[in-house]
Amino acid sequence: MTESTESFDTLERQRETLLDQIHALGDFRPGSITATTGRCGNPRCHCHQPGDPGHGPNFRLTFKDHGKTVTESFTNEAARRKVEREIAVFRQWQQLSRELVELNTKICQRRPVEDTLSPQEKKRPRRSRRKSARK
Repeated sequence: MTESTESFDTLERQRETLLDQIHALGDFRPGSITATTGRCGNPRCHCHQPGDPGHGPNFRLTFKDHGKTVTESFTNEAARRKVEREIAVFRQWQQLSRELVELNTKICQRRPVEDTLSPQEKKRPRRSRRKSARK
């Protein structure tokens, strides 16, 4: 085998490995988790006392949906941990996708050009001998 064929075969095996890794990923979603703190509307609450840090931190998931920013609150700590895992898997998917695009680009560049034109397509089109109708 020549070096370019060997390299081509290696690239295709690497692509299959990447596709297997993508297929093995579990649930994932885009977004990020942020913590917010704040003061409530009750003026007698502890959060309004000087030096008090306020309520929180309250964790929220923020993501884009059709160009709009969406924020979701978590019902409990287990829900937050679940979303953290899903976001981590999404980051893995992003990295694997970038690698897949790079590999596919290399494969496309190395793949030989195939002559797939039919005999009819290979013929050069003739110019019309008719004169155009003038007004």
